[in-house]
Parts: sequence; C-alpha cells; structure tokens
Amino acid sequence: MMQSIDIRNLQPSRAELARLVPRASTDVASATEVAAALIDDVRAYGERALLDQAERLDGVRPSRVRVEASEVSDAVQRLVPAVREALELAIERVRVATRAQVPAPAATMIAPGAEIVQRWQPVNRVGLYVPGGKAVYPSSVVMNAVPAQVAGVSSIALASPAQQQFGGAVHPTILGAAGLLGIDEIYAMGGAGAIGAFAYGVPELDLDPVDIITGPGNVYVAAAKRLVRGVTGIDSEAGPTEILVIADGRADPVLVASDLVSQAEHDQLAAAVLVTDSPELARAVAIELERLSASAYHGERVREALAGQQSAIVIVADLRVAAAFSNAYGPEHLSIQTEAPSKVLDHIESAGAIFLGAYSPVSLGDYVAGSNHVLPTGGQSRFAPGLGAYTFLRPQQVINYDRQALHAVEAQIVALSRAEDLPAHGAAVSARFDTT
Repeated sequence: MMQSIDIRNLQPSRAELARLVPRASTDVASATEVAAALIDDVRAYGERALLDQAERLDGVRPSRVRVEASEVSDAVQRLVPAVREALELAIERVRVATRAQVPAPAATMIAPGAEIVQRWQPVNRVGLYVPGGKAVYPSSVVMNAVPAQVAGVSSIALASPAQQQFGGAVHPTILGAAGLLGIDEIYAMGGAGAIGAFAYGVPELDLDPVDIITGPGNVYVAAAKRLVRGVTGIDSEAGPTEILVIADGRADPVLVASDLVSQAEHDQLAAAVLVTDSPELARAVAIELERLSASAYHGERVREALAGQQSAIVIVADLRVAAAFSNAYGPEHLSIQTEAPSKVLDHIESAGAIFLGAYSPVSLGDYVAGSNHVLPTGGQSRFAPGLGAYTFLRPQQVINYDRQALHAVEAQIVALSRAEDLPAHGAAVSARFDTT
C-alpha cells in the first residue's frame, strides 16, 4: 500500500534528504488565477458575490451571509452535551497553555536616563477561517479564537462555508463552538471569497477589513491568503495535514499504524510517514495499515492517502539519521515513539508540534492537549511556528531618553549621519542643544 524508501546504506546530506522526502504535488500557485478572480468578484460586488459563490461552489445559496446573534445562542443550547463538555475542556486547556506565549513587558536601561521598553501589542481585529467540506471542525474554532482572545484582540470575526445540509447556514456545531467563546460576528462564506471579504471588507454586511487572517483551508484558500498578504497579515498557507512518526523496534506497530491512519482520514492528500531503524517494525506497521484501512470509517480516503506519493515508510540506519530526515521534512505533526523519546528530541530542530511517547498521540493535540493544532505544513515548520498568541501580537520598542542621555550620544549620531550623507539626521539632534 505505502511506498518504501530504504536509505540504510546512505549517509545523506541535508540537501540529499530534502530531495528524498515524500511530498504531494499540490501547487498553491496553480490556484492563484481562480482565487484572484473570486477575490476581485467580492471586492466589486460584495454580498451578492458571496451569495453567488456559495451557490456555485457549495451547492447552496444562503438566505443571508451574516449570521444572526440569535442563531448563535440557539446553537449553543443545541450542542450535544458530550460535545459541549469536550469543547469547554479544550477551551480551558488551550487558554491555560496559550497564556505562556504572551511575553511580559521588559524595560532595559541602556545608560542613565536612556531606557528601551519592549512591549507586545495585539492587533485590533482578526478574521478566523474555519473550513467545511469533508469534515466539520469545531476544534478549529477553539484553536483559532482562544489565542486571539488571550493576546487581547478586541474584534474577532469568523467565517465558515454555507452548508447544503443545513439550508445554507453555517454548521450548527461551528456556531455552538463560536458561541461558547463569545463570538457572534459570523459569516456564512467560504473559500477564496471569504478571504477576500476579510481582507477588503464588505460594507453592506458591516464587515470591516481585518488585520490578520488565520485558519486552514483548501488550495484556493491558501492561494487567496498568499494574494492578500501585505493588505492584511496571515498565519500561513496551510495545506493538507501531515504526520511523521519516528519509531524504533520497541514501538507498538498497532499504535504507530493507528496514528498514521488518524491523520490519513482527513484528506486523500494527507501525508503519513513512518521513519524507523527497524525493518521488522516497518513490515509490522505495513500489515497493520492494511488491516486498519480496511475497516476504517473513511477507508477509501485513508487508502488513497497512504498510497499517495506524499506517504511512505522510510528505513534508516539509526535514529540520528531518522531525526535528520525529520528535520529535512519539517513535519506538521511529529510523533516520537522510541525507547527514549527525549534523546531523539535532542536532535529535532523543525516540527510544528512534537508528541513524545506512546501516550501522546497526535489526536490528543488535535483536541484537548492544550496545544494548538493550527500548524505549518509543507515543510514550513523549518521557518514558521504554529498558531499562538504571538500570531496576534506585534513587538514594539518604546524609546525614552532624557536630555542628558541624548546629549551624551549627540556626537556619535552626528558622525554617523554625516558618514551616511544624511546630515539633517544629526542636525535634528543638535537642534535640541543649540543655545544660539
């Protein structure tokens, strides 16, 4: 079912490992033209364009784009008790863990009378995108909204596609999750059009432009986020989900296979990768994958994902090479199931989130671990973090010098300004001490 990559006889460089990692062929750029047209349509025709796009792309025309506050409160009351309890637990745990991501202001005395204060200011307004399609994601409401709230964002809007099953309304579980978080500015809109609406605003809906757009979506959402970047901030261009498991011969093949299947059920393009130094474990996991995918609820989707070019079982010489392979891959989710996971962790540089040991499955992080599940994909964890309070915060330096402290560095400022042929810079300082 899954391709096998055996590199036990290689001592590959990082560049060689990067060429070996399995990747899907999805190209965000290929969706740019379509996404741009949808965004332009929303900019030109506003609400009408959003309604037309929902009818054409989601198969249903909403009665209205903006959700009434009463619908949100009703959805909260109709939440299945077990789902509500789980959402409330997730909200509590993510909130507790996210508070650690907000730095305290720090004042540094450079010299007597010369102070630099580092502070962190939240953006004013954010747009949270919660996808529809193959599944419903109330957990994504929690993962997007809680960090914004912890950061101190004062205005939060949420968009999710119109659902044919619910007559063009946003999925009621999404509405219920938003209601638990106190969010009542919600729009039944999806795809690239929703991203355009957040970036540029829709006056007839009283939808003001946002400062940052966050949340995962399909390739058209990713392309739209790339197009509006610069007009507004974005978290990342999130693509299909990924899991990479590093396991040794002591790992339980049933658990490893279960974790791979858990992410493969998201999407046919989901990536599931096992890296192991044990050929015996590799064979056992392959057998378990056949068994589990045959009985999985989304079996066809799982089998297609596991058989895709983005999934593989990789056999390496040792766990140090396994860690190097993972670093070259830069996985969204990294699971380490070895005899001594912390020793492998010492060699890990790049991963969106890391799950240590057999009792920290990725599914835990998807829901109630307290960590965030909005994470970089497509190798972006090599240079970008997952979603957090810091996503919504801007570091600012506040400079506060008194007269004596400025006078002490006047000569140096004048000298540098002349060296750069910008003498007015120095003159602006000297003017404060000109007694003539």
